[in-house]
Order: sequence, then structure tokens, then C-alpha cells
Amino acid sequence: MMTPGQEIQRRLELNVAHYDHQKGLNLHAFFKVPDKTTSEDLVQTTFMKTWNYLIRGGEIAIMKSFLYHVLNGLIIDEYRKHKTSSLDALLEKGFQPRVAHSERLLNVLDGKAALLLIQRLPERYQRVMRMRYVQDLSLKEMSLITGQSPNNIAVQIHRGLAKLKLLYRPA
Repeated sequence: MMTPGQEIQRRLELNVAHYDHQKGLNLHAFFKVPDKTTSEDLVQTTFMKTWNYLIRGGEIAIMKSFLYHVLNGLIIDEYRKHKTSSLDALLEKGFQPRVAHSERLLNVLDGKAALLLIQRLPERYQRVMRMRYVQDLSLKEMSLITGQSPNNIAVQIHRGLAKLKLLYRPA
């Protein structure tokens, strides 16, 4: 346990640190968490955690780096919190959900039409187009499968897209 003299010394250290570093900590927190009240709360929690560490007998070599380390941990915890918004609260703020099935339907139909048009491409373009846009493979993965260089595959995809565009939108 701490003697009264040690407690006064620790309290003085924390007061000096608060005076010296509060403004910088607030700015740092505000840039990381764009809500001013939340960032100020995080800074105050930083000083509370630091005080708890000090009264438990912890030693701090460099107060500024310790404070920023604690604050960064709190900021990370804030990002990790699962934030949920109720639909009622969103509606009160003016959010209006849209139900636009027609746009999704058009995208699905366009995708099916494009798949049918891929079949009309020359065989060497069909294979890379299916791998890229149906199977969603990367150039590196496609290179491993086909044995061709990624650059060669990229050229085939580019040329296949050009031919597909001509088929999709006849001139």
C-alpha cells in the first residue's frame, strides 16, 4: 500500500501530466473518434486508468507515452464495440428505407445475359472470362491454374471484355 507522502507525489505527477498532455490527448482522440464527447470521455478514462495504475503501485517511466498508449487502447476498444441502431431511431432522424427490387432484378438479368454472351466468345477468352467473373479468381490464381503469366491472362481478359462489349451492345 502507498504511504500518504507517496500518494501526494503520485497525485502531483498526474496533475502535471493532465496539465501538460490533456490538450494533445484530446486532439489525438478527436481525430481517431470523430465524436467530440466520446473523445473527451476517452481522455478522461485514460487519466482514470492511469491513476488506478499509479495507486496500485505501478511505475511509469515516461508519462506521455504511457498516456498515449492507454488512450490508443481505449480508442481500439471503442472501434470494436458493436454499435447497433434501432430502426425507430433511424426513422426519427429521417432515414427512409427504399425497396428497389427492379434495380436488383435488372442487374441479375444483365448478369445472365452476359454469361450467355460469354459462350459466344472464342474459346481462349471464354475460359479466362469465366474464371475471372464467374469464379471470381485473381490473376495469380488463374495463372497457377492455366500455367500462363498473369500479364498474358490480363491481356486476354481485356480483349475478351472488348469483344463482350461488342456483342452486348451491337453497333
